[in-house]
Amino acid sequence: MATTQVTTAQRGFPLLRAAIALQTLTIFLQAASAGLLLSTSYGESLHSAGARVMYGASMLYVLAAVLAWKPGGGPLRPVWEASGFLVLASVQVVLGIAHVPAVHLPLGVLMFGLSVLALARRSG
Repeated sequence: MATTQVTTAQRGFPLLRAAIALQTLTIFLQAASAGLLLSTSYGESLHSAGARVMYGASMLYVLAAVLAWKPGGGPLRPVWEASGFLVLASVQVVLGIAHVPAVHLPLGVLMFGLSVLALARRSG
């Protein structure tokens, strides 16, 4: 029985790392599309689509954290971290829709930094 849990845990953690990496990449691409938002006619569409992808990546991170924890036998902490990112992503989307760049931009920078930190912790 313990062997099955170890095997599941070993499969769960690479998925967790991949989910964090995807989230980090999508947040970075949002920063790039924000620059296009200011300088091109198609930037708004690109940034809006990227927001949906980033939000989906945050949801995937939550799913991967739960799979690594519950059936995988991993710690609960990544579930809380992933849930926190989903809350931040939700706030970020609301702020973007409301056009509050004074909070939206710094929150995006914070999210990117935290996501890089989470990725570094899982890769080490």
